[in-house]
Amino acid sequence: MNKLRISTAQFENRSGDKAYNLGIIGDLAREAAGEGSSIIAFHECSVTGYTFARNLSRDQLLGLAEYIPEGDTIRKLTRIAAENEIVVLAGLFEKDRDDRIYNSYVCVDRNGLVARHRKLHPFISRYLSPGGSYTVFDLLGWKCGILICYDNNIAENVRATKLLGADILFMPHVTMCTPSTRPGAGFVDPELWYNRENDPTSLRLEFDGMKGRAWLMKWLPSRAYDNAAYVVFANPLGMDDDQLKNGCSMIIDPFGDILAECRSFHDSFATASIIPEKLTQAGGYRYLEARRPELYRDIIGRAHDPEQKVSWLGKPGH
Repeated sequence: MNKLRISTAQFENRSGDKAYNLGIIGDLAREAAGEGSSIIAFHECSVTGYTFARNLSRDQLLGLAEYIPEGDTIRKLTRIAAENEIVVLAGLFEKDRDDRIYNSYVCVDRNGLVARHRKLHPFISRYLSPGGSYTVFDLLGWKCGILICYDNNIAENVRATKLLGADILFMPHVTMCTPSTRPGAGFVDPELWYNRENDPTSLRLEFDGMKGRAWLMKWLPSRAYDNAAYVVFANPLGMDDDQLKNGCSMIIDPFGDILAECRSFHDSFATASIIPEKLTQAGGYRYLEARRPELYRDIIGRAHDPEQKVSWLGKPGH
């Protein structure tokens, strides 16, 4: 493994407007490649939009979803990757030949599809099917994994992906700034977004407080630290349907330290160089080596009634 430059992006997507969203993805990919990045990652459902899907019928969602890899989006992402000599990761709704619908995330290079992950714990729509496997793949000499949004809140998913070999974990999200049972959670008033040029301070206080970044910092760095892995977190900025999102796209190293973070109120990206040495220098490497799975194998594998069976009706804290 050699040193690798990776960018994580954030932008204000338009619900259902694939042409517009792919245009922004292309623009940011070109800029990141121009600054020396080999990879750029975008947020969950960055091609299609996300939150608006809660109001779509099954037929509407099927009309929005695409086949992978045959669909038009994969062709367009491949063109973006080839023209800019950069690997692109982005999200969309997928359908299969049996009309099952998935929340999927793809990795595409100049030759086409490299990897595809179907979200294990979908809940924005009752019509979505859960994925049934972890995703680990080779990319530019590194082992990588993908987990989408709520997948990452279940710590076992992250550990399993690491144990399957992933040293870079791509974590696309649409999260924060929504109600939850956790203290301090809630929506952020869209008026603050529309008035951001006149009053950026009030918006930043909301974005960085317990509705947003402060909650993220309770758990996201620990996923990198505990698993001795790089984490590439991507999240939208601005209005996603009628909900305001705060971005905070960032790259975290195996020590749990933030290497780069998007802090602008504009469509943007942040870039970091990752090196293999940290993978074994970090404490998580020693913790993985010290595991005693015979103590907890039967406990972790014990059956239960998953919360996610009904969670599309509610609003988990993702």
